[in-house]
Amino acid sequence: MALPDLNHPCWRRLADGAITRIKTQHLGTQLLCKRIERSADPVSTKIADMHAFFSKWERILPAEVQQLTAV
Repeated sequence: MALPDLNHPCWRRLADGAITRIKTQHLGTQLLCKRIERSADPVSTKIADMHAFFSKWERILPAEVQQLTAV
């Protein structure tokens, strides 16, 4: 599955708290989820951070990428 575009509504849902429902064993993804969950940054910053992370690691995180639109 391809990474959703930056404008896809899933990113806003994730930034609003749905990211905590992503199931992963990848430590970097777990740390990202906690950072986004606890962050007081604006939603647009959270979205940009998540998209950049998943863009970089998309090839080794296919299960996590697949969950992005499902949560």
